[in-house]
Amino acid sequence: MHKLVIIRHGESIWNKENIFTGWIDIPLSSLGITQAKNAGKILKEKGYTFDIAFTSVLKRAIHTLEIILREMDLNIPVNKSWRLNERHYGLLQGKNKDEMRGLYGTDKVEKWRRSYSERPPEKNGDFDLEYKEIENAPSGESLQETEERLLPYWEKEIKPKIKENKIIISAHGNSIRALIKIIENLSGEDIVKIEIPVGIPLVYELDEELKVIKKYYLSDNGLD
Repeated sequence: MHKLVIIRHGESIWNKENIFTGWIDIPLSSLGITQAKNAGKILKEKGYTFDIAFTSVLKRAIHTLEIILREMDLNIPVNKSWRLNERHYGLLQGKNKDEMRGLYGTDKVEKWRRSYSERPPEKNGDFDLEYKEIENAPSGESLQETEERLLPYWEKEIKPKIKENKIIISAHGNSIRALIKIIENLSGEDIVKIEIPVGIPLVYELDEELKVIKKYYLSDNGLD
């Protein structure tokens, strides 16, 4: 049996303020820092250890991972990739969610947020330098498109290492949805129903073929 741990970053400042974040690089809130510390403590108390870590290039995921590893007294290789970034929310990025519901209508905004194939209005340009060399860098993504850009990274970089290493992935709500869809072979209809809690480790137990035996969240109360 092999174990894989995935965690959604702790609350960010814009999560707290109800703002669409996407690829904008926003730090953790004070609560988010506490959530990451708690996750590290729980993992250590339950005897987990890791050989390799993966994260996005966004500071809220990176900082969450750093805090967890510090709490666990671990110094391991950390691989960062834009392919684990949150989905790009296009024109919605930096905008208050309630204001966007007022502008576009609740039904439309919820489709952009929660459907599998709906893409929000696109926004061109304004990438940091680290994204300039990405061919066809997104300016707005559906969950389906997030899955499509994450899949090659999963297949080439993460999946081959799972059998020989204990791995933790720190990422975002929608990149984790994409991972879950891939790992569990879910339909687009099923994956949009899944909510990903912030700051709580998700554990997969996998067989030799990396098929799911069991999945569960770790919390202060044990298994959720």
